[in-house]
Amino acid sequence: MKKVCILLALGCLSLQMSFAQCGSKNTAFKSGETLQYDLFFNWKFVWVSVGSATWNVTQTQYGGKQAYRTTLTTTTSKKADKYFIMRDKLTSYVDLNLTPLFYQKDANEGGTFRQEKVWYSYPSGQCALKMYYRRNQNAPSQKTYQSKTCAFDMLSMLLRARSFDASTFKKGQQIPFLMAEGKRAQMRYFVYLGKKNFKMEGSNTTYRCLVFSYKEKEGGKDKEIVRFYVTDDANHLPVRLDLNLKFGTAKAYLRSVKGERNPQTSIVK
Repeated sequence: MKKVCILLALGCLSLQMSFAQCGSKNTAFKSGETLQYDLFFNWKFVWVSVGSATWNVTQTQYGGKQAYRTTLTTTTSKKADKYFIMRDKLTSYVDLNLTPLFYQKDANEGGTFRQEKVWYSYPSGQCALKMYYRRNQNAPSQKTYQSKTCAFDMLSMLLRARSFDASTFKKGQQIPFLMAEGKRAQMRYFVYLGKKNFKMEGSNTTYRCLVFSYKEKEGGKDKEIVRFYVTDDANHLPVRLDLNLKFGTAKAYLRSVKGERNPQTSIVK
């Protein structure tokens, strides 16, 4: 599921970032955090439960150094598979300062298989990307990209942005960043939409949330890809995501949290 994931940044995500600024202090999560989501698709104007998603963060090693590995897996149910199959797994490695190291996406959506890989390196204070993309049994394409701008995949961006101080955001503020994908590296941006209380579906729990929109340019116009609600506390947990996908619209609602780092002070009593 492209895009489950997503958040923001401020001045340190400007176009002038050097490698020394690609890292960031982590205050939002710890190893062992696991988030479970329920997925819903809109079929002919009716919202239908179709599957689940799991997001996990674990401290491990990458390239002989301590790192965080975060994975996001999305699976439709057997009942939903009759209409649309989704078996996605996204994996991202960052060092303990949240500097991106490696990203991989394996997606089986509607019978089409896509694989993306991104390797990050930082020669001479710049950000260098080696990118790999393959669709079905077609020959893979490989590209390289180098920039003074720090690059992020969706998962590493989400990990990093969860630790930013949201009290400095202003409604309507746009936060650009360089998105690394297997086929390309392009500028994307978030828009801060303000605060809103959100009552979880099928529950009496209400969260005080920060609301953001992830947008891309398409045909010279802004296109919203994901609108997401994150808890207005030190965890910045994504509790709801509204997704505009190629085959329709979907929603993801947080079902359970395990191993969170900070108290959930955003829950409205």
